[in-house]
Amino acid sequence: MKRIWKGVFISSLMAVSLASVSLVPAQKASADEHILRDIGIGAGAGVLSGTVVRRRGSLLNNAIKGAAAGAAVNGVNGTRSRYHRKHRNLGQDVGVGAAASTVTGAVTRGGKDTLGDAVDGAVAGAAIHLLTNGKN
Repeated sequence: MKRIWKGVFISSLMAVSLASVSLVPAQKASADEHILRDIGIGAGAGVLSGTVVRRRGSLLNNAIKGAAAGAAVNGVNGTRSRYHRKHRNLGQDVGVGAAASTVTGAVTRGGKDTLGDAVDGAVAGAAIHLLTNGKN
């Protein structure tokens, strides 16, 4: 039991440390008026990727990871200029979605499927990019 506790505690501590460092922005982050849209798209894509395609994790957990990816993608795009908010960067959206989903999965499930969490977040970031690029 002690060994399991150490593994859970240390991985959770690392995830929280990573999240706290990434939440200290170099410049003020501001989500735009489309945050609920991006959270919804991210949650839907997370459920589709995790539950339907990969058949891993619960529907709720996959929705939470996707929503976190959507919020992170929106937050990062909110720091960009008006032109760049409208013309999103696919690599950035995928990378931010994967990172946010990985951290969220580490916190909610103790890092059981880190690669899968990253894939779900990347799918959410790509879905947000494909559905919203050029429409803000």
